[in-house]
Amino acid sequence: MTTNNNSGKTHYRRFDTFSSFLHLLVIISFLLLALTGMMIKFAGMGIFQVLFELMGGYPVTGLIHRFAAIITFTYFGLHIYSLLKKKKSRGIKFRDLLRGENSLMPNRRDWSEFVQTTKWFLGLGPRPAYGKWTYWEKFDYLAVFWGVAIIGATGLLLWFPEFFTGLGVPGKLINIATIIHSDEALLATGFIFTVHFFNTHFRPDKFPMDTVIFTGRVSVEELKKDRPREYEQLVREGKLEENLEEAPSKQFVKAARIFGFIALALGLFLIVSIIYSMIFLYQ
Repeated sequence: MTTNNNSGKTHYRRFDTFSSFLHLLVIISFLLLALTGMMIKFAGMGIFQVLFELMGGYPVTGLIHRFAAIITFTYFGLHIYSLLKKKKSRGIKFRDLLRGENSLMPNRRDWSEFVQTTKWFLGLGPRPAYGKWTYWEKFDYLAVFWGVAIIGATGLLLWFPEFFTGLGVPGKLINIATIIHSDEALLATGFIFTVHFFNTHFRPDKFPMDTVIFTGRVSVEELKKDRPREYEQLVREGKLEENLEEAPSKQFVKAARIFGFIALALGLFLIVSIIYSMIFLYQ
Protein backbone atom coordinates (compact mmCIF):
# COMPACT_ATOMS: atom_id res chain seq x y z
CA MET A 1 0.00 0.00 0.00
CA THR A 2 1.18 3.54 -0.73
CA THR A 3 -0.05 6.82 0.64
CA ASN A 4 -1.31 9.70 -1.49
CA ASN A 5 1.64 12.09 -1.36
CA ASN A 6 -0.30 14.68 -3.38
CA SER A 7 -2.66 15.13 -0.44
CA GLY A 8 0.22 16.16 1.81
CA LYS A 9 -0.90 13.66 4.42
CA THR A 10 2.30 11.76 5.07
CA HIS A 11 2.08 11.26 8.83
CA TYR A 12 0.10 8.82 10.92
CA ARG A 13 -1.70 10.10 14.03
CA ARG A 14 -0.21 7.89 16.74
CA PHE A 15 -1.30 9.86 19.82
CA ASP A 16 -4.32 12.11 20.22
CA THR A 17 -4.03 15.57 21.76
CA PHE A 18 -5.33 14.36 25.11
CA SER A 19 -2.62 11.69 25.38
CA SER A 20 0.08 14.21 24.49
CA PHE A 21 -1.29 16.60 27.09
CA LEU A 22 -1.24 13.90 29.78
CA HIS A 23 2.34 13.01 28.93
CA LEU A 24 3.29 16.68 29.15
CA LEU A 25 1.84 16.71 32.68
CA VAL A 26 3.84 13.55 33.45
CA ILE A 27 7.07 15.20 32.31
CA ILE A 28 6.50 18.46 34.19
CA SER A 29 5.37 16.81 37.41
CA PHE A 30 8.13 14.20 37.41
CA LEU A 31 10.89 16.72 36.76
CA LEU A 32 9.61 18.93 39.58
CA LEU A 33 9.21 15.96 41.93
CA ALA A 34 12.65 14.58 41.08
CA LEU A 35 14.40 17.93 41.42
CA THR A 36 12.79 19.00 44.69
CA GLY A 37 12.75 15.46 46.09
CA MET A 38 16.46 14.91 45.52
CA MET A 39 17.21 18.39 46.87
CA ILE A 40 15.42 17.45 50.09
CA LYS A 41 17.00 13.98 50.26
CA PHE A 42 20.54 15.30 49.66
CA ALA A 43 19.97 18.74 51.21
CA GLY A 44 23.35 18.81 52.92
CA MET A 45 25.43 17.63 49.99
CA GLY A 46 27.27 19.54 47.27
CA ILE A 47 25.21 21.04 44.48
CA PHE A 48 21.95 19.91 46.08
CA GLN A 49 22.80 21.94 49.18
CA VAL A 50 23.47 25.01 47.03
CA LEU A 51 20.20 24.59 45.10
CA PHE A 52 18.30 23.90 48.29
CA GLU A 53 19.47 27.14 49.85
CA LEU A 54 19.03 29.19 46.66
CA MET A 55 15.40 28.09 46.37
CA GLY A 56 14.62 29.10 49.94
CA GLY A 57 14.99 25.81 51.76
CA TYR A 58 12.25 23.36 52.65
CA PRO A 59 9.31 25.84 52.74
CA VAL A 60 9.74 26.53 49.02
CA THR A 61 10.94 23.12 47.81
CA GLY A 62 8.27 21.40 49.88
CA LEU A 63 5.58 23.60 48.36
CA ILE A 64 6.78 22.90 44.82
CA HIS A 65 7.00 19.19 45.61
CA ARG A 66 3.39 19.09 46.80
CA PHE A 67 2.23 21.12 43.81
CA ALA A 68 3.88 18.58 41.49
CA ALA A 69 2.20 15.79 43.47
CA ILE A 70 -1.18 17.40 42.78
CA ILE A 71 -0.35 17.41 39.05
CA THR A 72 0.55 13.72 39.34
CA PHE A 73 -2.76 12.78 40.96
CA THR A 74 -4.53 14.92 38.35
CA TYR A 75 -3.06 13.21 35.28
CA PHE A 76 -3.51 9.80 36.91
CA GLY A 77 -7.18 10.53 37.59
CA LEU A 78 -7.70 11.87 34.07
CA HIS A 79 -6.17 8.75 32.58
CA ILE A 80 -8.36 6.42 34.64
CA TYR A 81 -11.39 8.50 33.61
CA SER A 82 -10.41 8.18 29.93
CA LEU A 83 -10.15 4.39 30.30
CA LEU A 84 -13.59 4.19 31.89
CA LYS A 85 -14.99 6.44 29.16
CA LYS A 86 -13.44 4.23 26.48
CA LYS A 87 -14.88 1.14 28.15
CA LYS A 88 -18.36 2.69 28.22
CA SER A 89 -18.23 3.93 24.62
CA ARG A 90 -17.21 0.48 23.37
CA GLY A 91 -19.72 -1.32 25.57
CA ILE A 92 -17.14 -3.83 26.79
CA LYS A 93 -15.92 -5.13 30.12
CA PHE A 94 -12.89 -3.51 31.70
CA ARG A 95 -10.78 -6.64 31.37
CA ASP A 96 -11.33 -6.52 27.60
CA LEU A 97 -9.30 -3.30 27.53
CA LEU A 98 -6.36 -5.30 28.87
CA ARG A 99 -6.40 -7.87 26.10
CA GLY A 100 -5.56 -7.99 22.44
CA GLU A 101 -2.81 -6.90 20.10
CA ASN A 102 -2.97 -3.22 21.09
CA SER A 103 -3.18 -3.71 24.84
CA LEU A 104 -0.55 -2.16 27.10
CA MET A 105 -0.59 -5.25 29.29
CA PRO A 106 2.40 -7.61 28.94
CA ASN A 107 1.90 -10.92 27.14
CA ARG A 108 3.97 -13.85 25.90
CA ARG A 109 4.99 -12.04 22.73
CA ASP A 110 6.74 -9.39 24.83
CA TRP A 111 9.07 -11.97 26.35
CA SER A 112 9.79 -13.34 22.90
CA GLU A 113 10.54 -9.84 21.58
CA PHE A 114 12.78 -9.14 24.58
CA VAL A 115 14.85 -12.22 23.72
CA GLN A 116 14.90 -11.27 20.02
CA THR A 117 15.93 -7.70 20.87
CA THR A 118 18.80 -8.96 23.04
CA LYS A 119 20.00 -11.14 20.17
CA TRP A 120 19.66 -8.18 17.80
CA PHE A 121 21.76 -5.97 20.08
CA LEU A 122 24.44 -8.66 20.09
CA GLY A 123 24.30 -9.11 16.32
CA LEU A 124 22.88 -12.63 16.66
CA GLY A 125 19.55 -12.11 14.94
CA PRO A 126 17.23 -9.73 13.08
CA ARG A 127 15.35 -6.84 14.64
CA PRO A 128 11.92 -7.91 15.97
CA ALA A 129 8.81 -6.76 14.09
CA TYR A 130 7.43 -4.55 16.88
CA GLY A 131 3.74 -3.79 17.11
CA LYS A 132 1.85 -0.83 18.58
CA TRP A 133 3.60 -1.15 21.96
CA THR A 134 7.04 -2.55 22.73
CA TYR A 135 7.84 -4.43 25.91
CA TRP A 136 9.79 -1.48 27.33
CA GLU A 137 6.91 0.90 26.69
CA LYS A 138 4.56 -1.44 28.54
CA PHE A 139 7.01 -1.57 31.42
CA ASP A 140 7.16 2.25 31.54
CA TYR A 141 3.37 2.43 31.50
CA LEU A 142 2.95 -0.01 34.38
CA ALA A 143 5.76 1.72 36.28
CA VAL A 144 3.62 4.86 36.44
CA PHE A 145 0.84 2.90 38.16
CA TRP A 146 3.36 1.38 40.57
CA GLY A 147 4.96 4.76 41.24
CA VAL A 148 1.70 6.60 41.87
CA ALA A 149 0.49 3.79 44.11
CA ILE A 150 3.63 3.41 46.23
CA ILE A 151 5.22 6.85 46.11
CA GLY A 152 1.85 8.60 46.04
CA ALA A 153 0.39 6.66 48.98
CA THR A 154 3.46 7.12 51.18
CA GLY A 155 3.66 10.76 50.13
CA LEU A 156 0.10 11.34 51.32
CA LEU A 157 0.98 9.76 54.68
CA LEU A 158 3.89 12.18 55.04
CA TRP A 159 1.80 15.12 53.83
CA PHE A 160 -1.07 14.54 56.27
CA PRO A 161 0.39 12.55 59.20
CA GLU A 162 -2.05 13.94 61.78
CA PHE A 163 -5.04 13.03 59.66
CA PHE A 164 -3.98 9.44 59.07
CA THR A 165 -2.80 8.78 62.61
CA GLY A 166 -6.16 10.17 63.73
CA LEU A 167 -7.78 7.44 61.64
CA GLY A 168 -5.80 4.82 63.54
CA VAL A 169 -2.68 4.47 61.37
CA PRO A 170 0.23 3.53 63.70
CA GLY A 171 2.83 6.24 64.09
CA LYS A 172 5.65 3.87 63.16
CA LEU A 173 4.17 3.57 59.66
CA ILE A 174 4.98 7.23 59.13
CA ASN A 175 8.65 6.41 59.66
CA ILE A 176 8.39 3.41 57.35
CA ALA A 177 6.63 5.56 54.76
CA THR A 178 9.51 8.04 54.88
CA ILE A 179 12.01 5.33 53.93
CA ILE A 180 9.82 3.81 51.24
CA HIS A 181 8.93 7.18 49.72
CA SER A 182 12.52 8.37 49.63
CA ASP A 183 14.15 5.20 48.30
CA GLU A 184 11.41 4.33 45.81
CA ALA A 185 11.57 7.89 44.45
CA LEU A 186 15.34 7.56 44.10
CA LEU A 187 14.87 4.30 42.20
CA ALA A 188 12.24 5.84 39.91
CA THR A 189 14.44 8.87 39.22
CA GLY A 190 17.42 6.70 38.40
CA PHE A 191 15.37 4.52 36.06
CA ILE A 192 13.72 7.39 34.18
CA PHE A 193 16.94 9.32 33.65
CA THR A 194 18.91 6.29 32.45
CA VAL A 195 16.80 3.49 30.94
CA HIS A 196 13.86 5.62 29.79
CA PHE A 197 16.16 8.35 28.49
CA PHE A 198 18.05 5.74 26.48
CA ASN A 199 14.84 4.51 24.88
CA THR A 200 13.59 7.99 23.99
CA HIS A 201 16.83 9.88 23.34
CA PHE A 202 19.94 7.78 22.94
CA ARG A 203 18.87 4.82 20.83
CA PRO A 204 20.68 5.15 17.48
CA ASP A 205 17.40 5.14 15.55
CA LYS A 206 15.90 7.88 17.79
CA PHE A 207 18.90 10.07 18.61
CA PRO A 208 18.80 12.86 19.61
CA MET A 209 15.10 12.70 20.45
CA ASP A 210 11.78 11.08 19.57
CA THR A 211 9.26 13.93 19.39
CA VAL A 212 6.21 11.80 18.57
CA ILE A 213 4.73 12.14 22.07
CA PHE A 214 4.65 15.92 21.59
CA THR A 215 3.56 16.11 17.97
CA GLY A 216 1.38 13.00 18.16
CA ARG A 217 2.39 12.14 14.60
CA VAL A 218 4.93 9.88 12.97
CA SER A 219 5.78 9.60 9.29
CA VAL A 220 4.39 6.57 7.50
CA GLU A 221 7.88 5.51 6.48
CA GLU A 222 9.10 5.66 10.08
CA LEU A 223 6.04 3.75 11.26
CA LYS A 224 6.62 1.06 8.66
CA LYS A 225 10.27 0.72 9.64
CA ASP A 226 9.94 1.09 13.41
CA ARG A 227 6.71 -0.85 14.00
CA PRO A 228 6.15 -3.11 11.00
CA ARG A 229 3.58 -5.30 12.73
CA GLU A 230 1.42 -2.29 13.62
CA TYR A 231 1.79 -0.93 10.08
CA GLU A 232 0.66 -4.22 8.57
CA GLN A 233 -2.29 -4.39 10.96
CA LEU A 234 -3.39 -0.85 10.05
CA VAL A 235 -3.18 -1.62 6.35
CA ARG A 236 -5.01 -4.90 6.78
CA GLU A 237 -7.83 -3.25 8.73
CA GLY A 238 -7.98 -0.22 6.44
CA LYS A 239 -7.24 2.21 9.27
CA LEU A 240 -4.03 3.75 7.98
CA GLU A 241 -5.47 6.15 5.41
CA GLU A 242 -8.21 7.43 7.70
CA ASN A 243 -5.63 8.44 10.34
CA LEU A 244 -3.21 10.21 8.03
CA GLU A 245 -2.45 13.89 8.59
CA GLU A 246 -0.05 16.51 7.38
CA ALA A 247 3.41 16.66 8.95
CA PRO A 248 3.67 18.82 12.08
CA SER A 249 4.97 22.33 11.45
CA LYS A 250 8.68 23.00 11.75
CA GLN A 251 7.96 25.53 14.50
CA PHE A 252 6.05 22.93 16.51
CA VAL A 253 8.80 20.35 16.12
CA LYS A 254 11.41 22.96 17.08
CA ALA A 255 9.47 23.92 20.21
CA ALA A 256 9.09 20.23 21.12
CA ARG A 257 12.83 19.69 20.73
CA ILE A 258 13.69 22.72 22.86
CA PHE A 259 11.38 21.53 25.64
CA GLY A 260 12.71 17.98 25.28
CA PHE A 261 16.34 19.08 25.45
CA ILE A 262 15.63 21.13 28.58
CA ALA A 263 14.09 18.05 30.20
CA LEU A 264 17.01 15.95 28.98
CA ALA A 265 19.62 18.35 30.36
CA LEU A 266 17.86 18.58 33.72
CA GLY A 267 17.55 14.80 33.92
CA LEU A 268 21.21 14.20 33.08
CA PHE A 269 22.26 16.86 35.59
CA LEU A 270 20.19 15.17 38.28
CA ILE A 271 21.42 11.65 37.60
CA VAL A 272 25.10 12.75 37.56
CA SER A 273 24.58 14.72 40.79
CA ILE A 274 22.82 11.77 42.44
CA ILE A 275 25.55 9.32 41.46
CA TYR A 276 28.26 11.68 42.71
CA SER A 277 26.43 12.28 45.98
CA MET A 278 25.79 8.58 46.53
CA ILE A 279 29.42 7.63 45.90
CA PHE A 280 31.37 10.45 47.53
CA LEU A 281 29.07 12.26 49.96
CA TYR A 282 26.23 10.05 51.15
CA GLN A 283 26.75 8.62 54.63
